[in-house]
Parts: sequence; C-alpha cells; structure tokens
Amino acid sequence: MMNEKMDAMVEKYAELLTGDTSDQSIEEIKMYVLYNHIAKTMPALARHWNSLYPEGKEEMKRIVRDIQKKNKAVRAEKKENEED
Repeated sequence: MMNEKMDAMVEKYAELLTGDTSDQSIEEIKMYVLYNHIAKTMPALARHWNSLYPEGKEEMKRIVRDIQKKNKAVRAEKKENEED
C-alpha cells in the first residue's frame, strides 16, 4: 500500500519537474533524488562512489542535464501560459 502511495508521489514529482511521466523518466528522477540526497547528506560517500564508478558519475551528470533541460522547458511553458 505504501509503495503505491510513494509511486504516485514520485510520478507527480516527475510530472511537475519535467513534464514527463514515462517509466524511464520516473526511474531517472528516482536516481536523481537519491543521488542528490546522498551528495548533500554524505558527500564523502558520493565522492567515493564517483571515484569507484566514473562511468556512473558521467551517467548521473547526463541524467541531471536532461532533467534540468526538461525542467527549463516546463517552466518556460508555464510562464508563457501565464502571460496569455
């Protein structure tokens, strides 16, 4: 029951953040949220992971750039709609 509720919240977060609720987008959002939380609360662990898995670090950078790009588009669309 709780998993369904969390899934619904993550799906809504993905929609609001990126406008995309595809399965791939939701999985990327989950990775993004977890990585950011770890990087902020345990930066040494994030640095250690980055050094162990440089290809993972690069993939996270790609995911973050993709999310930022989608978020920028969502914000621009929202601003455009507010001006109309």
